[in-house]
Amino acid sequence: MAASYLEEKSNLKYRKKYLIINLLLLALLFGSVSFNKEYLRPLFRNVPFIGILLGCFPNFIAAYVVSLFPIGGALARKLSKGRAIIYSSAGLVFILLAAEELRPFFNASKVFDFWDIVASGVGALMAVLTFELVVFWRKK
Repeated sequence: MAASYLEEKSNLKYRKKYLIINLLLLALLFGSVSFNKEYLRPLFRNVPFIGILLGCFPNFIAAYVVSLFPIGGALARKLSKGRAIIYSSAGLVFILLAAEELRPFFNASKVFDFWDIVASGVGALMAVLTFELVVFWRKK
């Protein structure tokens, strides 16, 4: 009886921690996209290379952050299952963002931009690399 109570309490504590992490990731996503749109893009719109990077930033950060949403659950499982969760979620996020760029279904993009697809791919890849870094640090 006492063991199941402690296990349930630990599980609830983990869920709260996982929820807080995902809420912080969501705040990071919306805050950074808004800051980029309101301040950085207008400030650097006349600088060609930086303008392209800032134009692709929303796709990059969306792919990165959304791909990291399941990281808590992935870290709580065996490593092989955790990898499968992160890799498949990153792949799915990339596919959805690329499909949105090619044929808008959320009305997020109005014009096709190849660099947005590249940024989505880089963001998803960075999420996978972040997961692998966390796994590496936990092993030490």
